[in-house]
Amino acid sequence: MGLETEKADVQLFMDDDSYSHHTGIDYDDPEKLADSSPDRDPNRLNSHLKVDFEDVIAEPVSAHSFDKVWICSHALFEVSKYVIYKFLTVFLAIPLAFAAGILFATLGCLHIWIVMPFVKTCLLVQPSVQTIWKSVTDVVIAPLCTSIGRVFSSVSLQLSHD
Repeated sequence: MGLETEKADVQLFMDDDSYSHHTGIDYDDPEKLADSSPDRDPNRLNSHLKVDFEDVIAEPVSAHSFDKVWICSHALFEVSKYVIYKFLTVFLAIPLAFAAGILFATLGCLHIWIVMPFVKTCLLVQPSVQTIWKSVTDVVIAPLCTSIGRVFSSVSLQLSHD
């Protein structure tokens, strides 16, 4: 079967009144299909999780299952994804939200009361430490490196081939 025939079969199946009444969704009214709930991901943090059946299961032109198998597989995929997500959120959403709240409150508290005062203290002390380090470098390390450089500058090597 060609791709156009499959699309036509799927469209016929989707337009079928029994399918429409069975699911309780009227496919003729686009207003009922639009999601009227508020956007729960306004910053698009989880846009990569919008997975459709065609993103996971794809049959190449050379290998096609029966149309009814494809349609049933699609329906089972969507229903199971919906039901399992709802089931998992019932049991996991509240405890994980509680744990995430504790985690972010702890991190916020540590950042506000420990990390930033430590960073500000380091930045406050830095000019004094920088001055002392520059003095130590000028007094001790620079003369030492200069002396070692003069010692090695008087060394000469001659290579001979015997």
